[in-house]
Amino acid sequence: MAWDLFQQGGIIMYPLFICSVVALGIAIERAFSLRRPRIIRPEIVSVIENIGGPEDVGLAQSVCGRFEGPFANVVRAGLDDRDLSVDEIRESILDQGRQEMGDLQRGLVVLETVASITPLLGLLGTVIGMIKVFQEISEVGVGKGNLLAGGIAEAILTTAAGLFIAIPALVFYNYFTAKAESLVLEIEKHSNALLKKLRGFRTQTDISGHQGELS
Repeated sequence: MAWDLFQQGGIIMYPLFICSVVALGIAIERAFSLRRPRIIRPEIVSVIENIGGPEDVGLAQSVCGRFEGPFANVVRAGLDDRDLSVDEIRESILDQGRQEMGDLQRGLVVLETVASITPLLGLLGTVIGMIKVFQEISEVGVGKGNLLAGGIAEAILTTAAGLFIAIPALVFYNYFTAKAESLVLEIEKHSNALLKKLRGFRTQTDISGHQGELS
C-alpha cells in the first residue's frame, strides 16, 4: 500500500524521501549528541566547584583531558591560559566557546532547510500533477475519470508528503536549537565560575607578593 502511494506521487516523491531520511538521521544523531550528561560532564563540574587554589589546577587539567566535547574544551582553554591577565583568559574562553557552538549546532541548518524546502517540493509535485490532469482533459475530455486519477493523486500525495516531512522537521529543529542554547548557557555559567576562581587566585598571589616586598 505504501509503495503504491509512493509510486502514485510521481518523481517528486524521490527527493522528498531523501529529505525525510536526512531529517530523521540528523534528529537521531542530535538526540544522542545533545544529551546533557554527555556535554556537561559531572566530573568537570565537580572539579570546578572544588578548585581551592593554584595547586588544584593541574588536577583540573587532567580531568578535562580525559573528556572530549565543548564543555571540556572551553574549561581547558581557560585553565591553559591561567597565567594570562583576567581579560585575556575571558577572551580565550569566549573564543573557544564560539568554536564549540558549531559542534552543538551541527546539522541544524540542514534540518531547517529540510523543513523549508519539503513543502515547496510538495507544491512542485502538485503543479506537475495538475499539469498532467489538464493535459489529459485536453486530450480525452472530462469523461474519462480513471485517466485523470493519476494526475490528481500525484497532486494530492506530494503536498501531503511534503507537509508530513516538514512539520516534524521543524519541530525537531526548534527543539534541538533550544537544547543547544540551553547547554551553551550552562557551559557559560560554569566557565564564569572558573574565571572567578582564577581571578581570586591571581588576587591572592598579588597580595602575597606585595606583602613579601613590604617585609
